[in-house]
Amino acid sequence: MRELEEYIVAAVEEVFATMIFLDVTSESAPAGDQVVESNLTSMIGLAGDLKGVLAIHCPAETAQGITGAMLGMEVEELNEDVKDAIGEIANMVAGGLKTSLAAEGRDTELAIPTTAIGTSIRTSGLAGARRLVQVFTTPVGRFAIELKYVLD
Repeated sequence: MRELEEYIVAAVEEVFATMIFLDVTSESAPAGDQVVESNLTSMIGLAGDLKGVLAIHCPAETAQGITGAMLGMEVEELNEDVKDAIGEIANMVAGGLKTSLAAEGRDTELAIPTTAIGTSIRTSGLAGARRLVQVFTTPVGRFAIELKYVLD
């Protein structure tokens, strides 16, 4: 659904402009499953009219750079600050998506974010879910937002 992609881009741009103070640009995701190498994934469950999972996938350096910009300090490792910051970004992006859908009369509920550190992390879930991936570039690196969803 083209609108979902637009809502996600708008939410990411708003979060980065108001909370992180880094320039962010969206780009089309390349074909295939692996769009951005990821060492950290933060996921938030969605329920209601939009069911599924929204995930942010970041390489370590990108996650550390985003966290450093957000907190105004140097971040040299994947630690609790990074997990919390990327989890909060997932929450804010999902909140922006929820707000956009609410303007259409659709109700969406958000779960608490969960963050995993590792390699080859994949999300799975609802049978028959659609998959949307949007890649973003910042001065500290690239990351991807993935949405696996069913929209009632």
